[in-house]
Amino acid sequence: MKWNGKKVAFHTLGCKLNFSETSTIARDFKTNGFEEVNFSEPADVYVINTCSVTHNADKECKHWVKQALKANPDAFTVIVGCYAQLKPEEIADIQGVDLVLGATEKFKITDYLNDLTKNDLGEVHSCEIDEADFYVGSYSIGDRTRAFLKVQDGCDYKCTYCTIPLARGISRSDTLENVLSNARKIVEEGAKEIVLTGVNIGDYGKGEFGNKRHEHTFLELVQALDEVEGIDRFRISSIEPNLLKDETIRFVGQSKRFVPHFHIPLQSGSNELLKKMRRRYQSELYSERVATIKSYIPDCCIGVDVITGFPGETDELFMETYNFLNDLDISYLHVFTYSERDNTLAAEMDGAVDYAVRKKRSKMLRVLSAKKRRAFYESQLGTSREVLFEGNFKDGYITGFTENYVKVKTHWDPELVNTRKKIILKDIGEDGIVRFEEAIPEMVNA
Repeated sequence: MKWNGKKVAFHTLGCKLNFSETSTIARDFKTNGFEEVNFSEPADVYVINTCSVTHNADKECKHWVKQALKANPDAFTVIVGCYAQLKPEEIADIQGVDLVLGATEKFKITDYLNDLTKNDLGEVHSCEIDEADFYVGSYSIGDRTRAFLKVQDGCDYKCTYCTIPLARGISRSDTLENVLSNARKIVEEGAKEIVLTGVNIGDYGKGEFGNKRHEHTFLELVQALDEVEGIDRFRISSIEPNLLKDETIRFVGQSKRFVPHFHIPLQSGSNELLKKMRRRYQSELYSERVATIKSYIPDCCIGVDVITGFPGETDELFMETYNFLNDLDISYLHVFTYSERDNTLAAEMDGAVDYAVRKKRSKMLRVLSAKKRRAFYESQLGTSREVLFEGNFKDGYITGFTENYVKVKTHWDPELVNTRKKIILKDIGEDGIVRFEEAIPEMVNA
């Protein structure tokens, strides 16, 4: 059925993977005759792609349903994503929700639109997560500059705090041929940078052909993508330390298109807590990964995920994490305050940390992150870099990122959007963003 003249709007919560999937869903709507509009505008259908990582997923979902109905009280509202898979009945009870689709149904929304009459109760179509064993390739182009390319989905790890395996199912991968095809489609759209996304992308290859054997490895994926013409940069979004191999680090260090930037989840610097979390490494391996990266790529940017307030985290164990990170040659932190999740082992553990203490520890690590980022930026001053400018206009400035993820700014010029420029990093402004001067060829080649 073609819905010509009907309008659809989307809002995405959570990770880059969700953004890539929302874009894929949006393309299906367009194929079926819908016009996409901004979420704040009146539309016939609103689709909200949810996340389960944050503790206030329910509040966020309710907020965006209200925003949709504010724009059009008669709109048909659809909820998809991780939260929709984990708590479908709870979401269906939210006033104004018409349709809730689980992990296997979210890519077939238009098949469920018989008419757009609002329902008295939300209709639920969700599967047992064991049925989420097939792969749907996705990519997003949020602006002309950067695109998110999904290469893997699901996770076979059993971290005690995490609901992602319950929300997304087993680890499975796109075929190498399809990843390369999607990368070329992104090139045609004019994007200059592709960010590889997934739940556990270092596990790439598993489930590529519907089974557990690896047809290709993550290294082979990276090597193949490096040959894609027309794209300036590839960036690896996040990769587990035990899956980041020396060969991959060495390849990124000398590749044509992969930038010197790794984001590596740590979660805790305490081996005692890593064991309780059921992480697949200890802090010593993490230190070794960082040292290896810096030995091959001295100016590499390294980001870290860390959780504070996990059950059993005493003051001593927290300081173990703090000191571990303080001594590590890293560039910034993403700090997550632990929150209990239904159907996880961690939620049943003894030693719950007072919430005020969790917040205090998170604040300490965020201050440390600012210090680490500043030190990294200072280490790059005076060096020659290449910046890719984005389309953001703020307070009369345009911003962009160097290949090793230093944020820079200059006075707004629309001609700079989605262009690359050789620069010399000069100094750090009061807002923490680096200012630069344009590099002349002699300076670059010196």
